[in-house]
Amino acid sequence: MNIAESAALTLVLKERGWEPAPDGEHSDLVLLNTCSVRATAEQRVLGRLALYEALRKRAVRPFTLIVAGCMASRLGETLRERFSVDYVMGTSFRALFPSILAAIESGQRFVTDDENPAFAFSSSHLEEGRFRAFVPIMHGCNNFCTYCIVPYVRGREVSRNPASIIEEIHLLAEKGVREITLLGQNVNSYQWEDGDHTFVEFPELLERIARATEQSPIRWIRFLSSHPKDLSSRAIAVMAVHPAFCRHIHLCVQHGSNAILAAMNRRYTRERYLELVAELRSAMPDITFSTDILIGFPGETEADLEQTLELMDSTRFLYAYMYHYNPREGTAAFQLPNRVPEPVKRERLARVIALQKQHTVELLQSRRGKQVKVLVEGVSRRNADEFIGRTEHDERVVVPGRQARFGSFAEVTLSSLKGNTFRAKEILCHD
Repeated sequence: MNIAESAALTLVLKERGWEPAPDGEHSDLVLLNTCSVRATAEQRVLGRLALYEALRKRAVRPFTLIVAGCMASRLGETLRERFSVDYVMGTSFRALFPSILAAIESGQRFVTDDENPAFAFSSSHLEEGRFRAFVPIMHGCNNFCTYCIVPYVRGREVSRNPASIIEEIHLLAEKGVREITLLGQNVNSYQWEDGDHTFVEFPELLERIARATEQSPIRWIRFLSSHPKDLSSRAIAVMAVHPAFCRHIHLCVQHGSNAILAAMNRRYTRERYLELVAELRSAMPDITFSTDILIGFPGETEADLEQTLELMDSTRFLYAYMYHYNPREGTAAFQLPNRVPEPVKRERLARVIALQKQHTVELLQSRRGKQVKVLVEGVSRRNADEFIGRTEHDERVVVPGRQARFGSFAEVTLSSLKGNTFRAKEILCHD
């Protein structure tokens, strides 16, 4: 989502004639688009702001400093007071960016009385030579997981008009895009009601997108992020019928203990999660999974951890984003007792990471010798005689040879594995 929103801001700048500067010292505008999901992300931004504060004192010319995104929503005027930020532009205020730029260009100060502007979805920006694109379909979250800051900085769920989504997908197809990823904080809770009371939910949207891309250059469709409580049998059926939907899904489990899932307010059980995995595998036997796992939540016991390891063994994720709990001020979990000591959190997380590495290696090794399709992304940075691509299972592949056309699909045989990257032999390159 941050990448997509940064691209939208970049598009606004380019449309108004702005160009990238070599560095902050020689710029007219410095824009930091921020994330608040984890405290470490905010700490990096604070460090960057301190750097630009110092840079202003020796800059070749004065520059305007803007902080955008979730951190701007969460901390607001505190950032301006602490670091002399010129504009604090939260996620809902992104639609005002052109007006802010107009004020900067004229040497004026932009002021708005609108404290709650409506969220606006921006058109996708596509860099030259890119064949993948992000398409936001909804924004915000209604779940209020107790550890999560997102509902407080992104606001409640707002779904996008399906006609606008289809129109954007058609525009991307005209630009030669081959793969799209539908985006939302909780993408499968998408729902839209037309003026004529036509109710569109996520499965129906997937069906419309599949039909819209049948005769287009777009061959692969993905979506992020999926909440287990909202992924329905209807959506799974649509995915299974249409081969354009990649046989890989990121399905955030967070934990394997019912007690911890309840404390997190996830609103599903480990049993329901495993049923969902089984349903997906039954509908699409070749599907692979990735996930998020949060270890060390307040009250977590050794038995809770063991249940998480058991769930990992049952599901066998291709990869996972694993982290230990850090208290986030402003969330419900910040006040919870029975916090797990830092050394214990780190030790438990290390065990989770070790098991996931084992599963990743075993799953990737089992794929050796398979013939698969990859989307060719570009030339390898390490060797100009190799091209790089990615499979529908989100596996990275390096293939010798220069004959592949970027943005095309190639049939390859996965021959060997180095780290988590396959080396392959090309069989056929096609559209």
